[in-house]
Amino acid sequence: MGSEFVAYDAESATVTVRFTPPPSFASPRGAVQGGLIAGFLDEVMGTALLAATDGELLPPNLDFNMTFCRMVPLETITAKGRVIRAGRRVAFLEGELYDKAGNLLARATSTAMPTPVPAAAPGAIAKEA
Repeated sequence: MGSEFVAYDAESATVTVRFTPPPSFASPRGAVQGGLIAGFLDEVMGTALLAATDGELLPPNLDFNMTFCRMVPLETITAKGRVIRAGRRVAFLEGELYDKAGNLLARATSTAMPTPVPAAAPGAIAKEA
């Protein structure tokens, strides 16, 4: 999805990333297509769980809810994802997208199942010994 890591706050289990959607992500209205907005939110929430578990767990979604607040422009947007609560079997995640003026564009919540990162997965985070 072309994310750029910005920061991770361990105290609040919140990750901040940026996305710069390419023109190919545009809907006929000229803004980012809704399914791709869901992808941004899914990625930032997943990154929050991955960061909160030191790169050990990924969150396959059991449930995903999204609210569109404004059209998402084809410009750099900021995403914040956080772990609300994570147990052994279920994690509750939240994510938001903001424009450069700080306006809320979209929001999502997810109920997910924390799952170990597959060792052979392309792009999996390698743990240092």
